Amino acid sequence: MRVVVPSAAGGGFDLVGRTLSQALGEQTGQAFVVENRPGAGTLVGTQFVARTAPDGYTLVVGGLSNIALNMGLYKEPGYDSLADFAAVGLVVSHSYTLVARKDLPQETFKEVIAFARAHPGKLNIGTSGVGTGQYIGAAIIAALAGVDIVKVPYKGAQPVYQDLLAGRLDLFFDNTTTTRPYVEAGQVRALAVSSRERSPSMPQLPTLIETGVVDLEMETWFGLFAPARTPRPLVERLRSEVDKATRSSEVRSRLEMGSGRSLRMNPAETEAFVKAEVAKWVALLRKAGIEPE
Repeated sequence: MRVVVPSAAGGGFDLVGRTLSQALGEQTGQAFVVENRPGAGTLVGTQFVARTAPDGYTLVVGGLSNIALNMGLYKEPGYDSLADFAAVGLVVSHSYTLVARKDLPQETFKEVIAFARAHPGKLNIGTSGVGTGQYIGAAIIAALAGVDIVKVPYKGAQPVYQDLLAGRLDLFFDNTTTTRPYVEAGQVRALAVSSRERSPSMPQLPTLIETGVVDLEMETWFGLFAPARTPRPLVERLRSEVDKATRSSEVRSRLEMGSGRSLRMNPAETEAFVKAEVAKWVALLRKAGIEPE
């Protein structure tokens, strides 16, 4: 069994691929081999699986990025998320947290947006690539709030934190698991979390929706997907094995990485969720002025 991770080693896609591969291998007695196929964001690895023979022996780790966002970011991504893949199962979801440099005068998200409206282009926010959740979230928040916040591109999250901690950058919208240590150490100030419910690890932090500034819920989710024409009995067997694996508290703990939320959906719920996410994010990308390349 081959599990294709459409990104380099490390990060959310890789963690999910390796955690599930190990658990599924132990359960079934078969070898589940992780194959990292990075390139063009997440396009290369995802395209590869879409074109692979649907024999049940090749899966791809699918997430918000390659399954939903890419449908609105590219005119010709090389695959259709809904037509070319069958969801085996979604397993975990991670929220984002909007953080600010610790000495930013504006102490709440509402104050930040009010300042941005009064002073267009005066605030900046770090991003780490056009196709990333950090970039998309920053662009959509600004578009929904109707403000001009300058997006500063970086090659990854760590350079963003270097400037944020040094006070050279005002804001960053990043995965909650990554932001949490900086928040707890008092190195940055958390303004809002992107999930519909508050984060159990930071219950005092309001959601974006609760602030009353923007009506936005955003979580980066992950799961396994098979080529669409994979025989149904094989897909059902894989679904059963994934469901069994995620009943393990050890597996869930590894997937959640401290701040994630385990997902448990039946096949119909999973299919409806994926369809809704694709439609939602294509529409939001257009609203944010992000046109497909």
